[in-house]
Amino acid sequence: MMRMKFLSVFAAVAMLAACETAPDSTANTGAGGSTTTATAPAPKGPAPGSREDFVVNVGDRVFFALDSSEVAANGRTTLEKQAFWLRKYPQATVTVEGHADERGTREYNLALGERRAAAARDYLVSLGVDPSRIATISYGKERPDVLGSNEEAWAKNRRAVTVIN
Repeated sequence: MMRMKFLSVFAAVAMLAACETAPDSTANTGAGGSTTTATAPAPKGPAPGSREDFVVNVGDRVFFALDSSEVAANGRTTLEKQAFWLRKYPQATVTVEGHADERGTREYNLALGERRAAAARDYLVSLGVDPSRIATISYGKERPDVLGSNEEAWAKNRRAVTVIN
């Protein structure tokens, strides 16, 4: 009798195990009954026209020499890329933020930041970007990107940043 119960339990477990296999919900049956598995495409970076696209693929900042608001050659290259992107996405508006390093008075650095923002804006306008799409603001030395009192930190804080609104 015990042997019969054991065989009955074993048979029931074997039947349940055979029924456990679920069909692959990601499989598609194509023509001729063949089965193919669908996979999602890998992400290819930021969405075109997004803020992230602008920052990653174009560059959002240009840097300046000490006490200068003149756009250097590498800054012009970045602004040219920005202008191309802005012409491609005419619905986008931007604010150009002017920044300075920690040296100098608050008033001097606010004025310097404004000149840097204006220089970047003016270059974008010269490249065909509608000036009504560009606002400027100066933060002077109030919003450093890099903390520190050395040339490396100061160089990274002397900048104009174009922010997509």
